[in-house]
Amino acid sequence: MIEWLLAPIAASRAHDVGALVSWHGRTMVLVWGFLVLSGVIAARYFKVTRAQNWPKVLDNPWWWHLHRRTLTLAGVLMLAGLALVLARPAMPASVTAGLWLHHWLGWSVLALALSQFTSALLRGTKGGPTSPAADGSLRGDHFDMTSRRRRFEHLHKFGGLLAVLLSVPALTTGLWQANAPVWMWLVLSLWWLWLVLCVMVLERRVGALDTYQAIWGPDPALPGNQRRPIGIRVVRRFGS
Repeated sequence: MIEWLLAPIAASRAHDVGALVSWHGRTMVLVWGFLVLSGVIAARYFKVTRAQNWPKVLDNPWWWHLHRRTLTLAGVLMLAGLALVLARPAMPASVTAGLWLHHWLGWSVLALALSQFTSALLRGTKGGPTSPAADGSLRGDHFDMTSRRRRFEHLHKFGGLLAVLLSVPALTTGLWQANAPVWMWLVLSLWWLWLVLCVMVLERRVGALDTYQAIWGPDPALPGNQRRPIGIRVVRRFGS
């Protein structure tokens, strides 16, 4: 069993890509297979916790800090992984054959990731009772759901979803090109399966509460609650 787990997925090819490419693969699997997904799930399903007593208690920032720190760490490691693969020596033809697909997917995911970090810097001001404007008013891009904030949410949510979806074939084609051992495929597959099951349960029992309501509550008179929520299956709850 141990020998089978340590053996490369394709017995006809050798698992010999060098240290730099190996660490590039491990880094990217950590980033896109674990860190990014954990940060996304925290932001989608845990803006309100069971012990929070929402909507009496609003604006619980723990999900935001977890999302930001997890994705920041992922960004740093992603750059390290990119540097590793760019510094690699020339590889044999048995490894580079068919690598164009992994290259295309990898660069696409990196471009989408860059757009996510850029959009986060352009999300605008917060506003509202917890972050009023300099003049003391509640005005803010997020509180008022200005066009700037709506553009940010469209780019951040849908661009992030596309990056996550593309990361799956990017990782699997990379593992295949590197002829990764069986245990790596099993661990990553079981982890993805577990996340899919968790998401199915969370979608049914918790749902993706609109960020606006998580921060400012369900009052229909609030400017953001008068607009349609942005995102796939984002829910709103009105009433106490």
